[in-house]
Amino acid sequence: MFTYYLSLSLKNIIRQKSLSLLISSTLGLGIAACMITYSLIHLMSKDPLPSKSDRVYHVQLDNWNRNAAAVPPDLPPEEVTWRDAMNIVQAKQAKYQAAQAITWGMVTPSDRNVPPFLGIIRATQGEFFPMFEVPFLYGQGWQNYPANEVEYIVVLSKSTNQQVFGGINSVGQTLPMLGKLFTVVGVLDEWHPSPKYFDMSFGAFYPPEDLYVPLQIKAELELPHGGNTNCWETDLGDNYQAFLNSECVNFNLWIELASHQNKQQFEDYLQGYVEQQKTLGRFPKATNNILLNINQWLAYKKVVSSDMYVFFYLALLFLLVCLFNAASLMSTKFTAKNSEIALRRALGANQQAIFNQCLMETVILGCSGALIGLVLCLFGLEGIKTLYPNFSTFVTLDMPLMFITLGSSVLCSVVAGLIPSIKVCTLAPAGYLK
Repeated sequence: MFTYYLSLSLKNIIRQKSLSLLISSTLGLGIAACMITYSLIHLMSKDPLPSKSDRVYHVQLDNWNRNAAAVPPDLPPEEVTWRDAMNIVQAKQAKYQAAQAITWGMVTPSDRNVPPFLGIIRATQGEFFPMFEVPFLYGQGWQNYPANEVEYIVVLSKSTNQQVFGGINSVGQTLPMLGKLFTVVGVLDEWHPSPKYFDMSFGAFYPPEDLYVPLQIKAELELPHGGNTNCWETDLGDNYQAFLNSECVNFNLWIELASHQNKQQFEDYLQGYVEQQKTLGRFPKATNNILLNINQWLAYKKVVSSDMYVFFYLALLFLLVCLFNAASLMSTKFTAKNSEIALRRALGANQQAIFNQCLMETVILGCSGALIGLVLCLFGLEGIKTLYPNFSTFVTLDMPLMFITLGSSVLCSVVAGLIPSIKVCTLAPAGYLK
C-alpha cells in the first residue's frame, strides 16, 4: 500500500505542479527563516571546550575602590591586576593556571621578501596551551616561568608561520620582533575557538592572535596594554612599573582544576589570599571572589544577546504565517480532487486509506520544502559570513541542524495539511458522484 499511496501522491503533485511548488516554497521560506536564527543561537552557545569546560574556571577578584563598583551593581572587575595574576599563578594551587593579555608590536622577518608587519600578540603563561587544549602543528609551548625570569621565545599561529616561513617546520628558527631576537618553539594548527571564551575583550568572535609570548616579556619590554584596561586610582605616575604595581586590571586569569572536589579548596585559597592582601592595605571592599566555569562565564557575558532571541521569536511567528498559508493552499489542492476521492470512496476505499494518501502527499511536500529551506538557509548563512567576517569560522549548517531542518519541515507540512486532509476524508461522496 505504501508504494500505491506514493505513486498516487506523486501523480497528484505532478498534475498540480505549480500549486505544489508554491506550497513547498512557502514551507521552505518559513523553515529557512527559523533555521538561520536557530543555527546562530545554537552555534554561538555551543560548548567551546566540552571535554573539560566544567573544570576550567575564570577568576575574578574585587580589588576596587570602597565607594564604587567595577561592574554595576556591585560585581568585581572581569580582569585582575598584574600583582594578583603573578601571585596566584606562582602559588600553583590548581592543575593549570595562566594569566594573559593582548598586546602588539612590530615583527621584522629576516627574509627581505617578507615585509615587516604589526603582529597582534597574546602574552601568557605556558600552561595556557594544555589548559585550553591548543593544537600544535610543530613543536610545543613552554612551562610557566618564575616571575623574575624571562626568555625570548615565541609560538606562531599557522597563518603567521605561513606568512613568515612559508609554512615549513620553523621550530628552532629565529624571528626578529619587538627589537629582540625570538626563538620559535612551536607553531599552532588551525585554532579559532568560537566563542573566544578565554578573552572577549574585543568581542566573543574576534580572530585569534598572530603570536604568543611569555607574559613576563610584556613587562620586560613594556609592551602596550591591549584589551580591557580599567583603573580606579587617579595618580599612577608615568612609568610602566607604576602601572604593574597599581590596582589597574588588564589580565584575564584562568585555572583548571583536577576535579570538581578541588573547587572548594581553591575557593578557600582565594579567600585566604584576599584576606592576606587586606592586611597589606589592599582590597578595601568586602571579599567578593567569583569563580565561573566556561559555560557559566559565557552566560555571564551574554554571548547570545537578547536581540538574537527576539529575531528567533519573530522567525517563529513568520513560520506560523507560512503554515497558515500552506494550509490554505493544501485545502485548495485537496478540494480540487474531491471527485476523484468520492469515486475512490464509492469503490470501497475507507476514510483511513484516503487520509493515508493525503498524509503521504503532505510528507512529500514537506521533504520538498525542506530541500528549498536548506538551500535558502545555506544562502542566508553565507550572507551572514559576508556581512560579519568574524562569524565565518563557526557559521555552518552541520548534520544535526540539517536533520532538524528536514524534520521541522515534514512536521510543519503534516500540521498544515492535517485539517485539509481530515476535511477531505469526511466529505459525502454522493453529491460528487451525481
